[in-house]
This record gives sequence, structure tokens and C-alpha cells, in this order.
Amino acid sequence: MITGRRSFLSGGGFAWLSRWLPFGMVPAAAATRGKSVYEELGIRPIINFRGTHTTIGASKEWPDLHPAMQEASRHYVSLEELQDRVGERLSRLIGTEAAMVTTGTAGAICAGTCACVAGSDPQAIRRIPDTTGLKNEVLCLKLHRNGYDHAVRNVGVKMVEVENAEQLRMAANSRSAMMYFLGGTSGDASWPETMSVEECLKILKPLGIPVLVDAANMLPPFDNLRKLAAAGVDLIACSGGKHMRGPQCSGLLAGRKDLITAARLNMSPHSDSLGRPMKVGREEIIGLWLAAEKYAKLDFEALDKENLRQAEYIRSALSRIPGVKTEIVSIDRTRKVRRVAVTWDEKALGITAAECEKQLWDGTPRIAVLRNQPQGIEFTCFMNDPGDETPAMRRMEEILTRRS
Repeated sequence: MITGRRSFLSGGGFAWLSRWLPFGMVPAAAATRGKSVYEELGIRPIINFRGTHTTIGASKEWPDLHPAMQEASRHYVSLEELQDRVGERLSRLIGTEAAMVTTGTAGAICAGTCACVAGSDPQAIRRIPDTTGLKNEVLCLKLHRNGYDHAVRNVGVKMVEVENAEQLRMAANSRSAMMYFLGGTSGDASWPETMSVEECLKILKPLGIPVLVDAANMLPPFDNLRKLAAAGVDLIACSGGKHMRGPQCSGLLAGRKDLITAARLNMSPHSDSLGRPMKVGREEIIGLWLAAEKYAKLDFEALDKENLRQAEYIRSALSRIPGVKTEIVSIDRTRKVRRVAVTWDEKALGITAAECEKQLWDGTPRIAVLRNQPQGIEFTCFMNDPGDETPAMRRMEEILTRRS
């Protein structure tokens, strides 16, 4: 019996599957020693200079999570007990009354909204997104509206937009289920903050209206979650599969015990609930817990120094190419994200930004970057591995110095 990752690899990769699957189901190439799953599918891995983008995988799991997740998959357990125990560990890390593992930040937002609308009432849980007779309005700063608040709207609520404290006071009423607050928007000129979460709490706490903070853009560092907890935020939603480097499909919801209890009743494994499709498995629960434990202890200053080193390497390398301008841009809201903006005269170099981006994507190695506005591209030094900058700059030199 194969008992570990090392044994799996030494046993010839996919060859062992042939003992269990019907004849002909395992492709011959998959059984070839040394061939990766992506090679078998004809998919080329990517060097990530975009950041924590879900569409390209968001991050790479910590390798030391894999043995524990594999072990978790080999046993049946009560998911309720597992959420209880892991929730206790997560809440101690963050400083909240309770916590649970969800399917990403969006899953956490949806579960939290369900908790605020339906609570623990079995009839209401079965009925939503029909919110007739329930609190069915969610307050939100107009500035904070975004595509991810679809996870709020899934519950059948109406988004009520406000722009300042006076409007928030006027909009808050007996129909208000909660407030959705997008964290990670302060300190950026493109996000002129109109109200802080502390100001919102001061207005809404006396009215008994919970505040849910979407903290997906607030890591690193881990202390940002603790600050939200200390401020008295009722619910905190966060991704486990981005900078935390847990399972990509994982997230967490932390906050008041009564709301976490209600959120769990609105989620899988409860069959007649809105959150039933957002199933989180025992492997993801274990993986998220261990990732959070590891993440809470990281040296975030050292991580940022490495990101800055890579950014400076990219800036220096590209600045040597005639006609190319570079600038290190620090995107600092509640976290630091280092980006290198690269611009050039497209007529002089004979290549557009779109063509450059396409060549990076289509070439070898395959490299993902962002587009810079109004011209050029951006390298995000945040989720890539140390050393990725070397082949990336080699490709950029090839592309930008080649004349058509």
C-alpha cells in the first residue's frame, strides 16, 4: 500500500491507478514515469507575475500541508466535529469568538450573509433566497460595490448604497440585515476612503446591525485580521488560498459565535440550505487550519524585502534596454504589493503592450503579467517564486530588442 507522497512518486506516478480502474481508463502516457499531470493534459505551467489571481491558481500551497491533507482524506470523520475543533483553533489565532472553514472568501461572504438574514431558523434557512418577511437589506458604501458582492446578493437581499455617516444613519432600519464592508481600501489614492470600519461599527453596533468585512485584500500581514477582531467586527471573511497559501478553494469566516453557528447551519453538510453547493471537504478544512497556523508566524517584513529585491532586479534589468522606462509602484492599502510598471514607445520599439503580453504568455517559459495603463505592462512581485525574475527578464529582453 502506498502511504506517502515520496512512495507515490517512486512508485511510477499514475501507474498504480491501473490496479483500481477498469482496463483502458488510464492513458498510457499518464503511466509513464516522470510525466506530470499537466504534461499529460497538454497544459503548460505559468510563472506568475500577476499576483493572487484565481484564474491562474492564486497561489501555491505550502508543500508541508500535503501529507496532513492526504492523511485526512484516508479517514471518515464527523465534519461537524472537525469544524468545531478547527474553528476553535482559528478563532484563537484571530481573536474572535468562533470561526469556520468555507469555500474561499466568496463562500464566507455568502455564509455570513445567510447567517445575518436567516439566522438559525430552520424555516428561514430552507426558504432563502426568498427573503419575504425577513431582514433583506444590506448596507454598503457606494465605493465598496464590486463584482464579488454577488456573494451577498445570492441570498436574495437588496444592496442599499450610502456614501457617508449621515446617509448610513438614515438608511439603517429594521430591514437592515447587515453591512458589507470591503476591507483593504485605505491608503490608496484611487480609493478615497469615505468611512472607516470603526465609524460604521460606532453607528451600527447600538442598532444591533452586524458588520461583515470582506478581508480578501487585507493579507498580508495576519495581524490585519486580529485588528478587525479587536475593533469588534461581527464577521470577517478571508481567503485561505491566496497569500495564506492554503487550499485554493478554501476560506474562513470568523466572528461572533451566534453568527458562526448560524452560518454553519446555512452551509453544507445541511442539505436544504443555500450554502449546500459550497461544500468544503475534510482535506480543505485541515489544509486551511495548518496554513493559517503557519501564516500567523511568518516574517512578513522578510517576505516584503524579497518582493522588493525582485522588483529592483526587474527595474534594473529593463532600464538597460534603450527606450524602456520602469517604475516600482508600491500598492499599499492595508498590505504591501510591489509592482514594476514598464512602459516604452511602441513605434520606436515596434511592439505594442498587447503583443508583448501575448508573447510572454505564448512563449517558453509561459509568463503571466498585468497590463499597465495607459501603456505598458506590470510585473507584480508578490506570489511568484524567488528566481522567477531571471527567466522573465531574459524573455523581456528577447521580446523588446527584437525588431520586426
